[in-house]
Amino acid sequence: MKFRLTFYCFLLVFCMPAMAQTFVKPNIIFSGNSSNDLYMLLQKQGLNVKRFNDPLMALQSAKGGEALFVVADNYPEKTVTLPFSFFQKARHKKIKLYIEYSAAIPGVQIDATAKNTQLERGVIATTVFGPDLKPLSILGINDCYVLPAKVESPDIVLAKVAGLDKAEYGIDDVEKFPLLFEKDNLMIATTKLTNFAIGRYGPDDAWKKVWSYIVKKMTGQQYVFKNWPSYVTPMYSRNQVLPANAKRKSVELGVEWFNKAKLYIDPSWKEMYLKYQGNGETPFGPRVDQKSQVGDGTFGLLEGHASKIYHDGTQQYRYWVRADVQGEAAFALAAAGNLLHNQVYDKKANNLINYMFYNSNLRSEERNDKKSPSYGLIGWSVTHPFVYYGDDNARALLGILGASAFMKTGKWDKEIVEGIMANFRTTGKQGYRGGHIRDKDLQKLGWEHYSNRDFIHNAPHFESWTWACYLWLYNQTGYKPLLEKTKKAIRMTMEAYPDKWKWTNGIQQERARMVLPLAWLVQIENTEEHRKWLDVLVSKLLENQVESGAIREELGAEGKGRYGRTKSNADYGKHEAPLIFTNGDPIADMLYTSNFAFFSLNEAAHATGNKKYAAALAKLSDFLTRIQVKSDRYKDLDGAWFRAFEYKRWEYWGSNADAGWGVWGTLSGWTQSWIVATQVLTAQNQSFWELTKKSEVKNYMQPTVDLMFNTKK
Repeated sequence: MKFRLTFYCFLLVFCMPAMAQTFVKPNIIFSGNSSNDLYMLLQKQGLNVKRFNDPLMALQSAKGGEALFVVADNYPEKTVTLPFSFFQKARHKKIKLYIEYSAAIPGVQIDATAKNTQLERGVIATTVFGPDLKPLSILGINDCYVLPAKVESPDIVLAKVAGLDKAEYGIDDVEKFPLLFEKDNLMIATTKLTNFAIGRYGPDDAWKKVWSYIVKKMTGQQYVFKNWPSYVTPMYSRNQVLPANAKRKSVELGVEWFNKAKLYIDPSWKEMYLKYQGNGETPFGPRVDQKSQVGDGTFGLLEGHASKIYHDGTQQYRYWVRADVQGEAAFALAAAGNLLHNQVYDKKANNLINYMFYNSNLRSEERNDKKSPSYGLIGWSVTHPFVYYGDDNARALLGILGASAFMKTGKWDKEIVEGIMANFRTTGKQGYRGGHIRDKDLQKLGWEHYSNRDFIHNAPHFESWTWACYLWLYNQTGYKPLLEKTKKAIRMTMEAYPDKWKWTNGIQQERARMVLPLAWLVQIENTEEHRKWLDVLVSKLLENQVESGAIREELGAEGKGRYGRTKSNADYGKHEAPLIFTNGDPIADMLYTSNFAFFSLNEAAHATGNKKYAAALAKLSDFLTRIQVKSDRYKDLDGAWFRAFEYKRWEYWGSNADAGWGVWGTLSGWTQSWIVATQVLTAQNQSFWELTKKSEVKNYMQPTVDLMFNTKK
């Protein structure tokens, strides 16, 4: 027994230093600003980090074998500049170096002029990051400034590739720029990789693996980063218990976002707005100065953000004024005003509608000439008032109907009836109107040409909410042609489902859009056939609803998509595109599907009393409440909803191939307004159908029919 104790004491005394050495945290020398993302991450991880502002002093302090990180504080304007002697001394001291955005590395040919890229993303090029981050895996790195270099076997390259998480077509046919490579005792990044939080790189789990590898390579020890910094996050986690007032708070934040983002145009920055709007074809520019004044709706409301994130984490704006946005936003404002008992929102809603009808070119000129075939139509935008999309007209008008009901006013009833009937008289024999009509054609051919044409267009994205307007107006007025044409079109569309449907960015959005007219058809004629049509689409839509409430996107039949999966690397970013690459990708879309499904499911649940619909609606409301954007750093994003959400990772991620409307796009109309307004409807347990039933539009119906169809004798 005595021998055993002596032996154990021997082991304890002589092995303790070796055991302790295993857990000693290595010293890390850091040259860069204290606000650098990596520096703050290493500190939070509890590592021993000694920081210097000057890389020469940092190297002087470093001891043999230690790790020295030199980061680019002045990215992208200035590269890191180090003398040749710096590298000689580091090598002599056996210092492990990480250097980023340096135009001069001994033995490496690097171009001193940075190349600014937009659609390019990082692509894993080797196996060094482990089995969970394989070659061809994609990394998001926004607004990347890269120093072109000639390097063999880089670990990460920058390239424009198609795919969600993987470069689906490889990288052999694209121009590539090394982003991260290793040489002797150096790890070299040709851009600022340490900008991952401020620059909003993604997805988080992939970047965790990248930095875990880099830090291990530098220090010799493996680290798992538990708390990853992010300045733009979902409002709530997946499993967090929601506060009792979560939905109400969602509405408040959602409607205040218009103000925070300074989307209400103010005369003080009108010239700047007009500059970036241009002719409306590329209305992109930096965000509105956050010190600028914000309007009250009198001069209209901007669309929101494009899906371009700058290197500093701010996001590009879309400086465009569209008619649908004005009407839709008015609905959200009036709904929020009703729920929150805040008349300020009513005033702004009133201003937006007045702007659209009376104080802009959206319903002026030929659109306000009673003898014109364009009379009553609403222009697409202030730059394109001569283009008339039926669907855009429908959403604007439905929004104004909802706003009128919440504000208990009929002041725009005449314009509402004229708008619906102007679209109806340019709808063909079978009840289809098509994508859009241009004023020059309408003036030349006359409205009768469109009313009498044989035309089939099984595309709910463009047709279905126009049909919803016709059904709503029929219910209010009893004008039978509205019901007859609409029923004919709906029947033909349902008989064509799904193989003959023309889908835009996915089949899910078409289903989501079609639910609304079917729900209202049930309200008018509650037949077994109509209920069956509705249930076919709702059930199929909900097959893709997951436990969190998210509705997974889905591509339709091959060859039927207007904008299907990206066909090549070269095609990435050239036109509209889905957020997914293949069916099964865990992505929800708040621009085309979930927003409209939310509103439509509420109508379907109330029309049928179906508990399955109601349960799905509640789950979707919960999901949307959770994924609303939270950001203290970027106030213009706080309270918004992005287009894309990856619900397995629980972060904002997707294929950013869509030209201008990708992952991080926001839209004050389509997305924000329908989500906010439907949150109010569900909080008050009412449908839009019930909300608007007391409308007195009937008073304007006969005079409008007489005028537009020349029936007055």
